[in-house]
Amino acid sequence: MKTNIYTRLLPLLIVLTIIVSIIYPYKYVQGKEEDCTKKKVYLTFDDGPIPIITDKILDTLKEQNVKATFFVVGKEIPEREELLKRMHNDGHTIGLHTYSHKFKKIYRSEDALVNEMLQTQKKIKETINISPTSVRFPGGSSHHLTRSLLDKLHSYNLKVYDWNVDLYDGSRPDATVSQIIKNGENIKPQYSRIIILAHCNSNNMNTVKALPEIIKFYKDSGFEFCAITDDTDEYYYRLKQSFNDFSESIKLFR
Repeated sequence: MKTNIYTRLLPLLIVLTIIVSIIYPYKYVQGKEEDCTKKKVYLTFDDGPIPIITDKILDTLKEQNVKATFFVVGKEIPEREELLKRMHNDGHTIGLHTYSHKFKKIYRSEDALVNEMLQTQKKIKETINISPTSVRFPGGSSHHLTRSLLDKLHSYNLKVYDWNVDLYDGSRPDATVSQIIKNGENIKPQYSRIIILAHCNSNNMNTVKALPEIIKFYKDSGFEFCAITDDTDEYYYRLKQSFNDFSESIKLFR
């Protein structure tokens, strides 16, 4: 009789979990707020190192005395080693954004994603002699990050960082400067820690133009710009429920 009850409950739990994850994909994040005297904002750039655009972003950051974090793609590093070195030498931090950035390849299995992160970490180590531990999933961790994948990443001392402010310059690189600024200033009153998603691809010139105004907005709002380091608490979206997670849930009823 008990077995029949468990069998009937499992489909219900699966359906409820799927419904919740669809309706609230970004509502819950992991990681406590850091103790700080100021509100913090982490300016992050994905997809580099790309010539011209990344250089211009680095110029602006230097002029504004702001430190940022660059989540780099491994395949973009060859023949652009000097650009990666400049990021590091200018005092910015480096994160991992897979090696290929090809969704079908990196999301075919947990090991595929982890291996691409480690491959990029190795390439960075060969270039600037550091081994970054911050990772960002292409497209974000939502619908990809399971408990088992998170545990696997943690076993390599890798930490996940999503975002809570999006410039939408990746999905809409043709957005106007004013629209990118508006997106960058779209914060909720309860936020005390902001992680901004920006991009440094070849089609992100309007991001370069919008950057000074976005930086000014956060400085005027009392935020302190910080780079993500090993001491920065993780920030990731709701974990995707795997079959093993459902099995563990069922055990609670036994």
